[in-house]
Amino acid sequence: MTPIVSVITPTYNSERYVAETIASLQAQTLTDWELLVVDDCSTDNTYDLVQRIASDDSRIRLFRQEANSGAGPARTRALENSLGRYIAYLDADDIWFPDKLQRQVDFMMTRGCGFSCTSYEVIDGNGASLNKVVRMLPETDYVGFLTTNLLQTVGIMVDVQQVDKNLLRMPPLKRRQDAATWLQILKAGHKNYGMDEVLCQYRHAQNSLSSNKFRAAQGVWRLYREVEQLPLGFSLYCFARYAFLAVWKRSYFLGRVFKARTRQLG
Repeated sequence: MTPIVSVITPTYNSERYVAETIASLQAQTLTDWELLVVDDCSTDNTYDLVQRIASDDSRIRLFRQEANSGAGPARTRALENSLGRYIAYLDADDIWFPDKLQRQVDFMMTRGCGFSCTSYEVIDGNGASLNKVVRMLPETDYVGFLTTNLLQTVGIMVDVQQVDKNLLRMPPLKRRQDAATWLQILKAGHKNYGMDEVLCQYRHAQNSLSSNKFRAAQGVWRLYREVEQLPLGFSLYCFARYAFLAVWKRSYFLGRVFKARTRQLG
């Protein structure tokens, strides 16, 4: 039978977290789902680990890319093979609370909406809470997302009976391909309806602090100017807001790490 929800999970060297991630899906109160895992040529034991898990759960379908090409193409391949009415995204290091799928499907059916996002909690690489919750606005349109950047992949769900499935095909960008996809949907005239309930956890791993911030900023700027083709003035405005939020998030995370280490030493 056709599942009501298709869950998309790209993996790349994810063996540390992926079993816990899949377990959080298997613990859902809504059991009518399929999981499409697309491994992007992992060099660790990710593929074999997921294969073993899938051998005991027929709802899990595992694919492997022929060449490493990034999360966007991996998610698009899963989309092309999906069967469900609702598409949801669960990255290989994130966690869903047990009633996430049921609560979100009920929310979308009741509202009659095609695009939604739940609120979420931020955790560190070890799964510890960073005491940060990001709550969704009741409604977000195209300009609203450009200027708030609140939508997070872990909380996204799309009804492909209302939203053209082709709008979920992710552009071949190395960075911000998920944001570009949400903008495609919003630009087509759909609004995102936010759930105030915290139903999932987004993992902010500590090693992300050493990532190349300049390249990340370049990716955002290219998204504004080359992908969305925003006017220069509006691009500068959006980029200034992005930079402010990035600095705030970094300062917050570093502050949490400092406090944790201080407690350990004390």
